[in-house]
Amino acid sequence: MLTTNVGLHIPTGLTFEEWERAGRQLSGLVNSSSWWLGDWLIFGKDQYADRYERGIRAAGLQYQTLRNYAWVARRFELHRRRPALSFQHHAELASLPVDDQETWLDRAERTKWNTKQLRNAIRAEREGAAQQTNAVATTHRLALPDHRLQWWHKAAALAGTELGEWVTATLDAAAEQVLKEKEADPQVPLA
Repeated sequence: MLTTNVGLHIPTGLTFEEWERAGRQLSGLVNSSSWWLGDWLIFGKDQYADRYERGIRAAGLQYQTLRNYAWVARRFELHRRRPALSFQHHAELASLPVDDQETWLDRAERTKWNTKQLRNAIRAEREGAAQQTNAVATTHRLALPDHRLQWWHKAAALAGTELGEWVTATLDAAAEQVLKEKEADPQVPLA
């Protein structure tokens, strides 16, 4: 095969296996070039701060695209980059703290997720956490008469604890008692 700046000349008679291998190699070049360009921009900015924008213009590349490549490359030092995962996998995780990046890289590598699967897994985990947070917040909203709330505050203060802790402990104790009674006598209705 012969590559040019504007195309790929594919010889006639190319076998499927050769064509497939060429696709893997080309894909690898695209993935690698994102890292290379990001590292190139970082080096240029560090070494030629006063002239690197001129170098970018001379290279004829889109500044914002290069900035994105550099941002991801900065977030993943060379030793942390996973060859089994694409640049895009890393880009999906670049905004996360390092420990979270490592966790997600491990999962993506182990399960062989594509970038869409990785993105969906992250979204699902975030939505699950949000639902959990909403569920906790919902349990704190009870419509109560003022006198009852004041009564509970007084009881919590006498017990030497905050209202939330007192309510939780009181409800846990009540639940434990009801469940023990139910275990001791299965004929006792639960409510």
